[in-house]
Amino acid sequence: MNNSLESSDRTRTLSGMSEGASMNDVPVDPEVQALAGRVFDAARAGDAATLATYVDAGVHVNLTNENGDTLVMLASYHGHPQAVQVLIDRGADVDRLNDKGQSPLAGALFKGEDDVVRALVAGGASATIGQPTAVDAARMFGREDLLELLEPKPE
Repeated sequence: MNNSLESSDRTRTLSGMSEGASMNDVPVDPEVQALAGRVFDAARAGDAATLATYVDAGVHVNLTNENGDTLVMLASYHGHPQAVQVLIDRGADVDRLNDKGQSPLAGALFKGEDDVVRALVAGGASATIGQPTAVDAARMFGREDLLELLEPKPE
């Protein structure tokens, strides 16, 4: 993980665009771009109430920035379990990888955000996707306490 999650944001998907459409594919009104910037800032800051308001008003819950970071990725990486939960409750894709192949769960683990890790796991996040996977990150950082939570249980 790196600090690219803190870079300036250009939106990749907005409510009216198909998921995965690039900003280069359609012109974006500067006011819409400013709104998207406020939503990304709310995710980074952990402003759960603002995120809920925007998503409930029609902002796509899986809105992504120029790096492919979703709102849940930004909230996870910056350690905001309440914001993560608000997004999960509204259908956020907890397994959506960013453009570097990183998952929200691995990002939270990398940053030592245990409450976020628990929220994502409870929300159905996979510990075995992305590079590195959350399981790999837990091993790398000696987080044996989280491995039991992350590793699939034998049937």
